[in-house]
Amino acid sequence: MNPRRVDAIIDLGYGVLIFVSVVLIVSVGTLVGLAFGLGVLISYALHVVWKMARFDPDWMSQAVEQTVEETVEETVSEQVDAVQEQIETVDQRIDRRPREDEIEELLEETVTDEREDASDR
Repeated sequence: MNPRRVDAIIDLGYGVLIFVSVVLIVSVGTLVGLAFGLGVLISYALHVVWKMARFDPDWMSQAVEQTVEETVEETVSEQVDAVQEQIETVDQRIDRRPREDEIEELLEETVTDEREDASDR
C-alpha cells in the first residue's frame, strides 16, 4: 500500500473519532465526550509527531539545534553585557586614581612645604 494513502486514511479516521467525541458530548454527557475527545486529540498529536519523524527525520534535530542556538546567543549576549559593565566600572575606578605624575607633584610639594616649615623654625 502507498504510505501517503495510509496516512490519509488514518487522518480521516482521526477526524471521524473527533466527530464521534462531539456526538458523545451532545448525546451522552459532557464528561464522557470530553474524555474521549481528549484521548483522540492526544493520540492525534502523537501520530503527527510520528509522521513528521518519518517523512522528515531531521526536523527534530533542526528544531533542537535552532533552540540551542537561540539560547546560547541570548546567554552569551547577557554575559558580554555584564562583562562590559564590569569593564566600565573598572575604567571609572582607574580614572579616579591619581596618576604617577600627580603623585610625584604632591610628594614634591609636601617635601617643599616641610622644608619651608623646618627653615622657618
